[in-house]
Amino acid sequence: MKILVVGNGGREHALAWKLLQSEQVEQVFCAPGNGGTATLQRCQNLPAAVDDFESISNYALALGVSLVVIGPEVPLALGITDFLQSKGLMVFGPNRAGAQIEASKSWAKGLMQEAGIPTAKSAVFNDAKAAKSYVKSQGAPIVIKADGLAAGKGVIVAETVEKAQQAVDTIFSGQFGNAGKFVVVEEFLTGQEVSVLALTDGMTIRPLLPAQDHKRIGNGDTGENTGGMGAYAPTPIITKELRDRIQSQVLEKTLEALQNRGIDYRGVLYAGLMISPEGEPKVLEYNCRFGDPETQVILPMLESPLFELMLSCVERRFHRVAPFSWKQGAAATVVAAAGGYPGEYEKGKVITGIPQAESKGAIVFHAGTELNNQGLVTNGGRVLNVTATGKNFAEALAIAYGGIECIKFDGMYYRTDIGHRVKLTVNF
Repeated sequence: MKILVVGNGGREHALAWKLLQSEQVEQVFCAPGNGGTATLQRCQNLPAAVDDFESISNYALALGVSLVVIGPEVPLALGITDFLQSKGLMVFGPNRAGAQIEASKSWAKGLMQEAGIPTAKSAVFNDAKAAKSYVKSQGAPIVIKADGLAAGKGVIVAETVEKAQQAVDTIFSGQFGNAGKFVVVEEFLTGQEVSVLALTDGMTIRPLLPAQDHKRIGNGDTGENTGGMGAYAPTPIITKELRDRIQSQVLEKTLEALQNRGIDYRGVLYAGLMISPEGEPKVLEYNCRFGDPETQVILPMLESPLFELMLSCVERRFHRVAPFSWKQGAAATVVAAAGGYPGEYEKGKVITGIPQAESKGAIVFHAGTELNNQGLVTNGGRVLNVTATGKNFAEALAIAYGGIECIKFDGMYYRTDIGHRVKLTVNF
């Protein structure tokens, strides 16, 4: 069978790489893909933007594609699943109604409150004055969120009331476009953030390995928020008891709430959780797709054929699929970013050293890269995900860092402390 993966990041490279390991998959296409998918055996890039639904549909039909897998949130929020389904194509990814769970934080908050899902206390505003008055009444620290999609940058953790009120003004100023029409103000929660990605066919929902990522740009989780600077899985903070609680109190309740709203949700449901020091889980946010860079550590650990799991979700027979099979050990990934990210950065920097990194046992997933007449060059803020598996976290991290030390491009930056929380947990 032939698969079309929509997207051009590290997540999509990892999806293509994993799908090609399924015996039933003969070829994968990526629209538009990147420099890594361009050089992946049995994978071909297609010149179609993620929001060019007509071109994606035409390619899928002309090439005899059996399944379209949607990577990023933006085309899902714009209704790509609905469009492609109207052309007779099978799609892994929720429809536009389901994608609201990520596209609108206020909508997701309403869903959680309706279903009794544990989450932070919050309020929604479409007026800056009212939002700032509420902030003053609540005090700091406090969290300010743009309601819509903001590429992972629309969340501000404000340590003072003044900074929170500035964040309100920033969001309403139009910096985040349509994402900033509403502001969600939330109480500040303490603990550790955990990503739980689950697959669902709309009736049955089952979690993948829990992961933790590092959103801040700087060592010690300092500086600006990013799309993610590294990740590892499975996080030891999620015990069997806590996993069972998340399944019943979060995943199943969320799916039931979606069903109650008449939404047929098939694809990935990603719950971003805060685990309190007392071990209590609360939902910070939902995503309607695979996480990035969590996918890059979860998929290398998965032994079950990804294509069969996706197809069973689309065909609504997920309940008949055997339990997930996983490798023993752990996985870690370190992001090599462009200098200046998450602010302004330059593109077109020549990349070297990837074969040497792979010779050390690393898996290098491309995120912001392209092939041109100079060879492989940078084409984004997060450029590469240098990934490794090992018998434990120490081994996985050592291989990943050994690999990233081989790679060079002008202005390259990466955090040197990925996995610092898990080091404390498992004593290495």
